[in-house]
Formats: sequence, C-alpha cells, structure tokens
Amino acid sequence: MKSSILSTIAVAAIALCGGAVASAQSGKPMTPNDTTSYAVGMSIGRSFKDQGLEVDVNMVANGIRDFFAGNPKLTQEQFQAALTALQQKAMERMQAAQAAQAGENAKQGEAFLAENKKDPNVKVTASGLQYKVIKEGTGKKPTKENVVKVHYTGKLIDGKVFDSSVERGEPAEFPLSGVIAGWTEGLQLMSVGSKYTLFLPPNIAYGANGAGQSIGPNATLVFDVELIEIVK
Repeated sequence: MKSSILSTIAVAAIALCGGAVASAQSGKPMTPNDTTSYAVGMSIGRSFKDQGLEVDVNMVANGIRDFFAGNPKLTQEQFQAALTALQQKAMERMQAAQAAQAGENAKQGEAFLAENKKDPNVKVTASGLQYKVIKEGTGKKPTKENVVKVHYTGKLIDGKVFDSSVERGEPAEFPLSGVIAGWTEGLQLMSVGSKYTLFLPPNIAYGANGAGQSIGPNATLVFDVELIEIVK
C-alpha cells in the first residue's frame, strides 16, 4: 500500500521535473513548469513527513538529477531493495502507531463503560452491551432473521458523531444478520417505536481493526437508535 503511494509520487516527479532542474536552482518557482515541479517536490516531502520517514533531501535531489543525466548510482536491484526497505519501515511505523492507539482506545473505553454502568437506568447484557431505554415502543420485537428500518446517530465516547441517518434525513434499512454484533443484539431488545441508546464495547463493535478513518481500533461506540419498522 505504502510502496504504491511512494512509487506513484516518484513516477510523477520523474515525469514532471524534467527540464526544470536549472530554473529550480533559484529556489523560487518562476514558470508554470517550475510550479508543477515544485508541487511534486512538496508532495514527496509531505508523504515522507506524514509517514515519519527520514530521508536525505539532497540525496533525493541527486537521485532525480542522476536519473535525468542517465547516470544513476544504484543498480535496479539496489533500487528495488531500497524501496522495499522503505516500505517495510513505513509499515512497521504504521503498525506500531495502530497498536498504541488500540491500547489507548481500549483503556479509555473500559473506563467509560465502567462509569456508564453506574447509571441505574443503564442495563448490561452478558456480551458487555450496555443500553438505556429512552422510549419504550409497543410494537413487535425483531429477530435476527428480520430486516429493520431505523434512524440512528453513531458517536465516539467523546461525543464526536461519525455517522447519522438523522442528519442525512433518511432512515436506514438492513438485515439484523448483516450488521455488527452489538446492533444485532441491541435491536432485538427493542420493540417497534422504541428509542434506545446502545453502548458497544469493541468486542461487539468493530474490534481491533476499527472502521474507516473515523472509528479507530478498539473503539467503544455509542448509538442513539429508533426502531421505526420491521420491514420483513
């Protein structure tokens, strides 16, 4: 994944920097081609900085110049080995950062749930699911085989909203067998017309992998859910 990003940037640099070396010596982009070439350099720098990778900027420039001069100082095998090592270092840094975040998220989630269950209105199931009844409906309760229609707002424990059908203005429909375990369990506790707040520890949410950019590894999640209808 990281290697493809770096390779794309490198290819762009080679394609766009040709002929711009002399004018770029002044340090300030003077022509449209200078500006494009300088932007590619910024992109390379941002990629390395974002990944926490240290490189010698002068050697990067030398590599570009030598390539255009037709006199690269590395063989193809050395070139590939160096990029593979860089990819490995980037992967190790990413994995270390993810592990640290997972540990911190788990710690904060455990503390949140321990405090949350002190609320006499919060009930706890064997799985660790916590829920609070906001409004109790009078309709039927769905089973795992049903498709339901709901309105919901999903939040992190700091209150940040990461998803909301309410904000989109359109209820969501899904089979209860096709969602995270905390939803499958929690929705079966609800009668149609009910509004609950569900508090999901990571083992019944998205676990150590998280989900997308908003839900980190081992995140504890909070959902305000209204069960509108059992569709089928």
